[in-house]
Amino acid sequence: MSIPSYETVAASQTAQVLGVKGAAGDLIERLIIRPATTSPGLVTILDGSTSIPIMVAGTTTIAPIVVELNMYSAEGAWSVTTGANVSVIAVGRFTRSATV
Repeated sequence: MSIPSYETVAASQTAQVLGVKGAAGDLIERLIIRPATTSPGLVTILDGSTSIPIMVAGTTTIAPIVVELNMYSAEGAWSVTTGANVSVIAVGRFTRSATV
């Protein structure tokens, strides 16, 4: 299996694909959520078109939050949507090209 990689997702992004193309079978190991305020907004992952809320409320601190997922995509590329005051580092094994 390939070595895990990471992708950054800035605040206010909508369905940013992880990997160059992303594909079914990609692994999302963890998210490192970085709130900029105590009201950072939502973090949602999408498996193709299936939306999975990860962080749906505010937080009492602006310390990073690590969410272990270890999930394989069933429908297509993993993508991440972030609120206005939150960014994410996604760690996993994401499809980098059409030949992978």
